[in-house]
Amino acid sequence: MNLFSTSGNLKEKKRVLVSTRLLREGFSQLEEHFEVAFPENEVFSRNEILQLLPSFDAFVPTFQFKVDKDIIDAGQDRLKIIANFGVGYNNIDIDYACRKNILVTNTPDPVIEPTAEQAFALMLAAARRVAECDRKLRLKDGLKWGVLENLGQTLYGKTIGIVGMGRIGQSLARRALANGMKIVYYNRTKLPLDIENLYQAEWMELDNLLSASDVVSLHVPLTNETFHLIDSKKLARMKTTAILINTARGPVVNELDLVKVLKDRRIYAAALDVYEFEPIINQELLQMDNVVLAPHNGTATIEARNDMARLVSQNIIRYFAGRTDINRVN
Repeated sequence: MNLFSTSGNLKEKKRVLVSTRLLREGFSQLEEHFEVAFPENEVFSRNEILQLLPSFDAFVPTFQFKVDKDIIDAGQDRLKIIANFGVGYNNIDIDYACRKNILVTNTPDPVIEPTAEQAFALMLAAARRVAECDRKLRLKDGLKWGVLENLGQTLYGKTIGIVGMGRIGQSLARRALANGMKIVYYNRTKLPLDIENLYQAEWMELDNLLSASDVVSLHVPLTNETFHLIDSKKLARMKTTAILINTARGPVVNELDLVKVLKDRRIYAAALDVYEFEPIINQELLQMDNVVLAPHNGTATIEARNDMARLVSQNIIRYFAGRTDINRVN
């Protein structure tokens, strides 16, 4: 039985293996130039990838598929490019790919607006207790109505601290500014003055930002330096009325420390799209009313998925055409 569906002329075109059955619209240009193999089911298993990869020139994993030494070795001498379907690439052993002379690319541009949109949606939901009230309204006698019941917080006039003021952070800043919020941010280096002025943003050291902010939103990549960037000591600096938003990567936050702080009501709420041990979610988080949870779907729009596929396709096509204007990671 066939494990995958393909397109293209098998004799003339290079071969691309896609780990997951994705929307085909965004891959239309790639399918004109290459033979592209998608799984017939939702995903290829790890063992299937190991068996298939030796006969492919390019591999497209999603950010959920771990590309380790064994997977890279399975490509033998034929695999030339790993075109990651996602902006984050901590799912790939970049150092080993370098040693094997395999190019790794990602898809940064298409994720900017949907991720910022998700962060803003989570922020509103946490501040106004949208998810909690929706959940309780569905239960018999689950919610008490009244003028002073179910009170949330307004975001208008509040301070948002953006940790990682890259393109996603700036996109969120634009939304927050339109909502009447004050912007403070932390980067390892300050932004140029014209960009700060555009968002009316003030740079702060991280500890000062945590103390000053009513909302803290995380937009940093997962690196050795950002692992557990937010832990018990950092959380202790936040206001008891503050909200923590994480749409970056789960391990940026020490999840056990966050659970304790939320249980003790030492911050107002958290809204999370990512988790330290995902897809496993801490059971205590699932029971808390002051937590809004999303299934790592910050980029999960039809438009974004097709745009990501187009950029993956562009990276592969340009690479094999000898061009250098691609989203190179290594």
